[in-house]
Amino acid sequence: MKILGICGSPRNGNTEWMVGRVLEAARSAGAETELILLKDEDIKLCTGCLECELHDDTTPGACVIKDDMDALLPKMLAADAFVFGTPVYFYMLSALLKNFMDRTIPVWPLLKGKSAVGVAVAEDTVGKALENLRTYADVCKLEWVGDVSAFASAPGEIASNEGIAAALAGLGRRLVDTVQQ
Repeated sequence: MKILGICGSPRNGNTEWMVGRVLEAARSAGAETELILLKDEDIKLCTGCLECELHDDTTPGACVIKDDMDALLPKMLAADAFVFGTPVYFYMLSALLKNFMDRTIPVWPLLKGKSAVGVAVAEDTVGKALENLRTYADVCKLEWVGDVSAFASAPGEIASNEGIAAALAGLGRRLVDTVQQ
């Protein structure tokens, strides 16, 4: 079982820590995990040309933009489940994560049946960020397993919250259980 964590934060901090805790619990439950930090990837903006759209239901499309998505899309196809993590900006998900999602057009129909969870961290309210993640999951026909949100105003602040750490561990175990069923 492979679980891919995708962190949409532009900095090291709470979101990365939260995704990491979910992946750690999944590893402890027997999953192979990988964390992708979108801030470290060269992912250009989608131009909306739609050259990448699938022409059948079994073969991925090909994007005309050559960047790090060329390596990330096969990882998505190989994964059984995803952990999406985002900081909350203007009550929505981060631009890094939204751009990544836009660039999954070549493969999104092939993600059907995989599982997903989401984590979000905000200073005062999560707003629509988790709803944004669930909408992406719905469009891709991913099974939404659950989510955890937290509040913090400083980088690294969440790491001292034992209740959040326990909720993230539970989410990771639940994700593994769902994939195994």
